[in-house]
Amino acid sequence: MTLPCPRFFIAATLCFLLASPVVPASDTAKEQRWREQIVEALLDGEPVTLKAGDTEFLGIYTEQTAARAQGAVILLHGMGVHPDWPDVIQPLRIALPEYGWSTLSIQMPILANDAAIRDYAAIWGEAPPRIDAAVTWLKKQGIENIALVAHSLGASMATTYLAGKPSKNVRALVAIGLSDLDLDPAMSSVAHLKKIRVPVLDLYGSLDMPLILKTAKLRRAAARKAGNRNYVQYRVEGADHFFQGAEDALVKKVRSWLARYAAGTEIRR
Repeated sequence: MTLPCPRFFIAATLCFLLASPVVPASDTAKEQRWREQIVEALLDGEPVTLKAGDTEFLGIYTEQTAARAQGAVILLHGMGVHPDWPDVIQPLRIALPEYGWSTLSIQMPILANDAAIRDYAAIWGEAPPRIDAAVTWLKKQGIENIALVAHSLGASMATTYLAGKPSKNVRALVAIGLSDLDLDPAMSSVAHLKKIRVPVLDLYGSLDMPLILKTAKLRRAAARKAGNRNYVQYRVEGADHFFQGAEDALVKKVRSWLARYAAGTEIRR
């Protein structure tokens, strides 16, 4: 029997690799390390295990403590970190329950520390099922009024979720430090804002990252194109991307906006 030429195998292998790239999944080993550190040191809230498909991931549930319950907020962190990150996420996770909002901060898909932001396009599709799992968990607790509050890369993932799956499950979105990532169509918040009609607070700092400041007008224009009369863009003077030193202003703006647009008030249509 004549064996095929080795060159054929080399060419075929190269074609296969080019046509069928290996798609990485979220770094679950890193997620587990984060989980162990968080659970051991957790002072406020309780850890819960959520499941999206075959993937289990961490959530931190902090129940509201106010006289009147408003609903729940699902918190989505930024690139490569965790659901109790000290910048933006933890201050909101702990403070919002005082104003009637239970919080469920969830672990988003992450990659290794040296991953570039463009690498996240490969795991972008893992984000919506995790948000769905968080929504389902809250509904099982009897909570129907649900909003998303998301930071940085998590905010971009939130726009993907809301644009791709119009639903009454999520009533509003607070997008903190939202940029437009045109590295991949799935990552473009400007494209997604053209499809989102739930109330949106586009919140950023005057000292935020250049891309976020540069694309502010594009985000406003996209919301206008969607006919979203409940889109509000607000800049916090003196705040950077992580709202370091401006945590009080962050909490105040988020909770007051939620009280107006997501806690049982009339929404303009």
